[in-house]
Amino acid sequence: MHRMKLTNMLQAYAPLDVQEQQFKKDMLEFIQAQPECFERSLAMGHITASSWLLNKDGSKALLMHHTKLNNWFQLGGHCDGNPDVLEVAIKEAQEESGINGIVAVYADIFDIDIHLIPENSRDKAHYHYDVRFLLQVNSDEDVVQNHESKELRWIQKDLSVLPTQNVSIVRMFNKWVNENWNV
Repeated sequence: MHRMKLTNMLQAYAPLDVQEQQFKKDMLEFIQAQPECFERSLAMGHITASSWLLNKDGSKALLMHHTKLNNWFQLGGHCDGNPDVLEVAIKEAQEESGINGIVAVYADIFDIDIHLIPENSRDKAHYHYDVRFLLQVNSDEDVVQNHESKELRWIQKDLSVLPTQNVSIVRMFNKWVNENWNV
C-alpha cells in the first residue's frame, strides 16, 4: 500500500531523457520486487529523496559539497521507512540547508536517478533509487551548514559556475534553466 503512491507518481512521470526512461522502468521494477524499498537496511539499495532547491526568487539553486562522498550534489537523503518521498525531500533540504521555510514548487517528480554509492566504513556498495523534487525557499532565512557538507553554494543559471560535471546534476541544472517553472 505504501509503495502505491510512489508507483503512481513514477507512472505519471514522463521523462524525455533516454537514461531517465530506463531509470523509471528499473525503479518501478525495484519497488514492485522489494517490499522494504524505503528502508536503509535493504542492503542492495533503497529509495532516497532529494531536491533541486531554489532560492526565494528562483534565480539560484543550492548545491552541497558532500563530506563523506567528497563531491557536489543536490540536497537529499534516506527515506528511513517513510514512503512519502516529497515529505522526505523537504525534510532533508531543511536539515542540510538549515532553512525551515521550504516548499514544493510542484508535488510532481522533477527528476529521477539510480546511482551506486561506493562501499564505505559503514555500508557495502549499494544503489540509491533517488526521486527528486523542485523545491523553493519561501523565507528570508540564511543557509546554515551542518556536518554533512564541506560547503553549501548557491549557483546561478550559468553552466560555467556549476562545480561538477556529474551527469545527473547537469541534467537537473538544464531542466531548471531550460524549462518554464513559473517560480
